[in-house]
Amino acid sequence: MLSGLPFYYKPLATDENEGPPSPCKLRIIAIKKLLFQLLTIVAIGYASYLGTSAFLNSGFMGHVHRPGCPHRNFTALPNNYSLPSGDKIPSVALGVWQAGKGEVGAAVTTALKAGYRHIDGAWIYRNEEEVGQALKASGVPRDQLWLTSKLWNTFHAPEDIEPALDDTLAKLNTEYLDLYLIHWPVAFKKDSDNVLDEELTANPYQTWKKLEEMVDKGKVRNIGISNFNIARVKNLTANPLKYKPAINQVELNFWNPQPELLQWAKENDLLLESYSPLGSNKQVSESLAVPEVKKISRMLGLTPAQVILSWHVQRGTVVLPKSVTPSRIVENFKLVGLPQPLFDMLEKAATSHPPKRVVNPSEYWKLGFDVFDEEWPF
Repeated sequence: MLSGLPFYYKPLATDENEGPPSPCKLRIIAIKKLLFQLLTIVAIGYASYLGTSAFLNSGFMGHVHRPGCPHRNFTALPNNYSLPSGDKIPSVALGVWQAGKGEVGAAVTTALKAGYRHIDGAWIYRNEEEVGQALKASGVPRDQLWLTSKLWNTFHAPEDIEPALDDTLAKLNTEYLDLYLIHWPVAFKKDSDNVLDEELTANPYQTWKKLEEMVDKGKVRNIGISNFNIARVKNLTANPLKYKPAINQVELNFWNPQPELLQWAKENDLLLESYSPLGSNKQVSESLAVPEVKKISRMLGLTPAQVILSWHVQRGTVVLPKSVTPSRIVENFKLVGLPQPLFDMLEKAATSHPPKRVVNPSEYWKLGFDVFDEEWPF
C-alpha cells in the first residue's frame, strides 16, 4: 500500500512499551498514512505547477493574451538596438510601403497610440505628406520618434541629394531624419524612366560622401543602405568612409531568411532591418500556415504573425511589419521572446528550404542583370 510513497516518508512511530496496537489504533494509523500520502501527492503537484508557471512567466516582454486565458509575461526582446552613432533605433516599426492615400495617416495614428515610435517610409512611397500630417496631429514629441526615409534611384547624383532630402523633410514636417537610406544599389539618370547611370551605380561613394555631408549639417542623424547584398556592401565600404552604414534594410522572411547575410552583418557591425517580414502579399497566408509557426502559436498563445515577427527580432533584426488594419497594427507590436528550442525549430524550418525572393525589380527596370547578383557586367 505504501510502496508508492516518496523515499523521505517515515512510518508513524508507536511506543514499544504499549504492546501490540489495538485494531482501532491500527485503523487510525492507516488513515493517517493515507492522508499523508494524499498530502504528499498534492504538494508535488503544486510544486510542479509553480515550476511551470515560473518558466512561462520568466520575463517575456509585454502581455500576450489568448482568448479565455489569463495574461502572461514573456521573456523580453530588445526594445531597441544601438547604432555606431550612439542612437538607439526601436526594434519594431510601422512600415508604410503600399499604404494608400486616405489610409496611411490613420495607420500611423493607430500605431502611435499603440506604442510604436518608429515609422519607416520612403520618398517613392508617395505618402510622406499624409504621414507627416498624422505625426504632427499626434502630439508625440519629435525627440520620441524615429523617422526613416530613403533616397530614390533618380537622386543619386550629389547635386540632387539635398533637394530630395529637403522635399522629404518638408512633407514629414521635421527638421531632420533619424535614418536616411540609399533605397537601392542602382542609380538612374535624373528625370529618366529607369535609365541606368552606370558610373554612379558602380561607384556609390560619390553618393555616400554627400550623405555624410547631410549628417554633418544635422539634417540626418544616421545613414545606411537598403537592398545591398554582401558584394554591394563591400563595394561601398572599400572606400574611405567618414560614417559607415548603420543599417541595411533587406527582404527577410520565412521564405527568404538570408542566414549568410545575417551572420556576415553581425560580424561586421551592420544592423539588418527586415522588410516584408511576413512575406509578400501573396505569401502572408502561406507564412501564417507554416506547421512550425502554428505549433508555436498554440503552445505560447500567440498569433502566427506574432510568432514570425518575434522570431525576426530574436534573430537580431529590426522588423518592419506593414498594415493599415488597426487590430493587426496593435497585434504586430506585441512581440515576445520565444523559448530557445522553439526559436531553433523555426530557424531550422526557415533555413532548410531553397530561398524564394519576391521583391526583385531587375526585370521591370530592364537592367540587363540581376541587382542581387554578386557580379555585375560593369
